[in-house]
Amino acid sequence: MELKEKIKETWVVIIAALILGPCFIYPGKTSDIPMFSIFFFIIIGANVLTKKYLAYFFEAEVKTKFWSIYRYWFKEGGHFKRPVYMLWFPVFLTIFTMGSIKWMPIIEFEIKPKIERAARRHEGMYRFVEMTEWHIALIAMWGIIANLLLAIIGYLLGGSIPGGETFSKLNIYFALWSLLPISGLDGAKMFFGSRPLWFSFVIIVLLFFLFSVRVFI
Repeated sequence: MELKEKIKETWVVIIAALILGPCFIYPGKTSDIPMFSIFFFIIIGANVLTKKYLAYFFEAEVKTKFWSIYRYWFKEGGHFKRPVYMLWFPVFLTIFTMGSIKWMPIIEFEIKPKIERAARRHEGMYRFVEMTEWHIALIAMWGIIANLLLAIIGYLLGGSIPGGETFSKLNIYFALWSLLPISGLDGAKMFFGSRPLWFSFVIIVLLFFLFSVRVFI
């Protein structure tokens, strides 16, 4: 991937973290915004890097971008002329609900096979040149697994680091929100790639969530 594209994706993660940090803390102490923004940078960054790492083994590239909506209806022609980026939505929902709903889905990813994959298709190593929905579901799955692992680390560290428990909860919340099967979010990629896989992770993440509610409150 070109350096310019890597820098662009890094800024996507930074901007996403700078948006989610204040949104999640609202209407709390503004002094906590830097800590929450750093937490979200780590959470989103780990999610993105894990997907890229797994895609490498499939001879593919993952491109991270801001979540957008293109289709608004099921009928033919029920779509916008251009994708509508939803960067504003977490801010709008936070203000509209006075902080009652903490919306976290803000990024999505696209995947493209590398030239090497197409070459190896001719050698018989791959059945398809294009990535299948199952492959894409696996990549999305490992992004969520990365956040659950960070949640466990945050829980184990506990009070030994500032905000350890909060960091753990944020990872769980991010994983739970990511499973929404709408638009281009990870949940939609898992749902259409494998419904049993998606349903299994809904149960797993919900168990993490229930455990966090019981332990951290």
